[in-house]
Amino acid sequence: MTANLIHVLLLLVMPPLLAGVINKTKAWFGGRVGPPLLQSYYDLIKLARKSMVLSTTTTWVFRAGPVVTLAAVLMAGLLMPLGAFDAPIRFSGDPIFFAYLLGLARFFTTTAALDTGSAFEGMGAAREVTFASLSEPAVFFALLVLARLSGSLTLTGMLHGPMGGFSAATAAPLILVAIGLFVVLLAENCRIPVDDPNTHLELTMIHEVMVLDHSGPLLGVILYGAALKLFIFGALLLHVLAPFQTGVAWADWLVFCAEMLAVAVAIGVVESIMARLLMRRVPYLLTGALLFCGFGFLLLVR
Repeated sequence: MTANLIHVLLLLVMPPLLAGVINKTKAWFGGRVGPPLLQSYYDLIKLARKSMVLSTTTTWVFRAGPVVTLAAVLMAGLLMPLGAFDAPIRFSGDPIFFAYLLGLARFFTTTAALDTGSAFEGMGAAREVTFASLSEPAVFFALLVLARLSGSLTLTGMLHGPMGGFSAATAAPLILVAIGLFVVLLAENCRIPVDDPNTHLELTMIHEVMVLDHSGPLLGVILYGAALKLFIFGALLLHVLAPFQTGVAWADWLVFCAEMLAVAVAIGVVESIMARLLMRRVPYLLTGALLFCGFGFLLLVR
């Protein structure tokens, strides 16, 4: 019960901190002080206090989109085990439910963008679902690798390590899957080199363009949902890349938090040393992530 409470607390409180760590890392590389570490929390509070401006062309879909997206991502977070601990909700076949919850979140985000009737937001929605057609299969291949290694059909069992522990035979598939998942993490969370959350160039925007008409609390819900999604993908990556356990509950929670902050620092480093890819090259990157996860699966079934 205590572990479940800590799980929910971290899921609700920690995600905005990751954005602050990323921004601080990028500022350090640029020789700047950067925004405060807790700036994301301040922004969410400020947006919650503002009023909303709604277009007369929008319907209930526009208002429901951010709320349904946040609810779906929160449910996905309750299925994702954190560190050495089990997820609060787990059942046989929950990896499929997990993947489709993220798909539901994307569906309502793109539908809300289309509901505005803006060709600009429609362009962003089209790009979003096009790139998702490459990133989602990579996630499914990664889950197949983890399912075969663990012999489990629950997300908690799959992510808690292979049957019989780690060995040289499992190292290569897991490394390939980790590389693929890191690329998917960058793509799914609008990070460089796939997208830039701070860009305002019309012809290069992907995720940001879909939420241009949202304001006030609805925009805050979108930003919070995006932070949650980054947290969930980071937790998924850590189970593959750094499944360290101490056997002591409080120490394992501290290890998990430290690893999550390290993931945020790694994202900040990538964004500091790389430029954004040309739009036509993004599918090549995502295809590479799909191939990494696919080859990881082939190594197990060969």
